[in-house]
Amino acid sequence: MAKQKRDAEATKAKILSSAIALFSKNGFDATTADDIAKESGVNKALIYYYFKNKAGLYETVMSSLFDAIHEEVKASKKSCNSITAELRAFIETYSNYAQKHPYFPALLLRELSDSGAHLPEMMFVSMRRLFVLLSDILRRGEAEGVFKKSIPMVLHFMIIGTLNLLVTTEPLRVKATQEDENIDTCSECGMETIAEYIFNTIKTALEVK
Repeated sequence: MAKQKRDAEATKAKILSSAIALFSKNGFDATTADDIAKESGVNKALIYYYFKNKAGLYETVMSSLFDAIHEEVKASKKSCNSITAELRAFIETYSNYAQKHPYFPALLLRELSDSGAHLPEMMFVSMRRLFVLLSDILRRGEAEGVFKKSIPMVLHFMIIGTLNLLVTTEPLRVKATQEDENIDTCSECGMETIAEYIFNTIKTALEVK
């Protein structure tokens, strides 16, 4: 029984891994169950057995990715000893996650460009959970007299949007620099450097002098 359970989990993991790669590359509409079955090396019937349909698989993919980054951001706060450190941790944690899982920014940007057409409710709830974490940091920073009054949603999109675009456009930025070395596209910037720059820029704008 234990072996069957392990085999089932391994099969589901293969399906999820293949689905993530294909959805991020081709989008929801252009990815078929046949494509996922071929990529994962499993019978298409197993996709429907484990996930009911392509939409169910897509929701599982997006939900698992959002849950993971939400938990990582929450965990990162535990070692912080100041509100400024929490802001840094939020930015660095999201940056590290986007770098390790470049398909996540690609999937998120695709879904946002379609106004959450495939997962409107799930996207709203998941993105709201992440936004609440940043909004809480900014609110407490303001209450402590460390941060100026801000518009949390604007800062949220400045952070998340910038990091998502820098991850997904890396090949284009590298190509642009190769074609004209006088164009600075930050093609050689590591994500740690980018995260630090974003943090320092926002901290400077927020700090009460």
